[in-house]
Amino acid sequence: MTNQLVDTFLKKYNQQPTATYFAPGRVNLIGEHIDYNGGLVMPCAITAGTWLLLTPNNDNVIRFSSVNFNEEGTFPVQKRYTKTGKEWYNYPLGVFHELQDGEWNASGLDLLYFGNIPIGSGLSSSASIEVLTAFALNDYYGLEHDKLELVKLSKKVENEFIGVNSGIMDQFSIAFGEADKALVLNCDTLKYKVVDCDLGDYVLAIINTNKRRELSESKYNERVEECNTALTALQKEINITNLCELSAEKFALHSHLIADETVLKRATHVVKENDRVHLAAKALNAKQLDEFGRLMYASHKSLKDLYEVTGKELDAVVDFCSSYEHVIGARMTGAGFGGCAIALLKKGYEEDFAKKLTDDYVAKVGYPAAIYVHQIGDGVKKIAD
Repeated sequence: MTNQLVDTFLKKYNQQPTATYFAPGRVNLIGEHIDYNGGLVMPCAITAGTWLLLTPNNDNVIRFSSVNFNEEGTFPVQKRYTKTGKEWYNYPLGVFHELQDGEWNASGLDLLYFGNIPIGSGLSSSASIEVLTAFALNDYYGLEHDKLELVKLSKKVENEFIGVNSGIMDQFSIAFGEADKALVLNCDTLKYKVVDCDLGDYVLAIINTNKRRELSESKYNERVEECNTALTALQKEINITNLCELSAEKFALHSHLIADETVLKRATHVVKENDRVHLAAKALNAKQLDEFGRLMYASHKSLKDLYEVTGKELDAVVDFCSSYEHVIGARMTGAGFGGCAIALLKKGYEEDFAKKLTDDYVAKVGYPAAIYVHQIGDGVKKIAD
């Protein structure tokens, strides 16, 4: 793949790239919509991701191009940039904007991106681009930021430059992921543990509903505000800074403070989902995959009934998985409103699962889903010359 990208780069820019970098996508195994509530999440990096090839130019401009998109962007080297619209290159442009806000002065640069993460699928294609660009520029120019600083910078791009009030999980897992490991990340303190993710006789199937979601145009920001409303109500009696400081038991004692029924449902999901991550980590450590699978199903039900972010497409996938004897757990992953689900599928049944799920999904939804299996891979890195 890298050789093909080098050829594309050469045709595009009439010169060889001088460096190549890769950043993965991610799936969240459990712990959804609690990253921006200071909770625990359990993401892992996957082997699908985004590649970046780059080389300097003498034209004092930054040129963005992609194998995946027709839109190209050319910008003069300057201190600050402004989001141009919905074009894909606003994600790397935002990284330049944030880095230029410091003492670094960029030079002309030609960049080519390629990704094999389905766009809008909930596997963090945007965060992959952000972390990849930040890591590449940091390495290429010797800026000496550590990975955590690059993660925070990438999150700032997503929140302030792009305008999506997401948490830090996506960028963190893309930067710190390890092969065959899951991360248990505290999104409040940013402390994390690495958990062996030995799936034994099972594989991680990723099912793309092929319903694309535009996160910044979805009800994601509305959910963030509903959680903030719940937090404000609870703070009338208890001293907390985020919802996930509460156990389910303590939340039950104070939930009467939340008058709005919808807001109460949102907060109930957040608190109980945080507890599920604790239990899931214990299950993985004990190699109790059946229990882990049960928690996955419980997570999806909560996201459907209490947080209301699934939709008929994701529900159709998980409903089929619950009836398929060789799947022991399934749930939506990512922000929802479309995107992907994941399932723990018995090895050797990949083809049978794909065929039967496709038939069932087409009958219910009207078009096919995409099913693939990825390994749990490493985080962002430079590819050796």
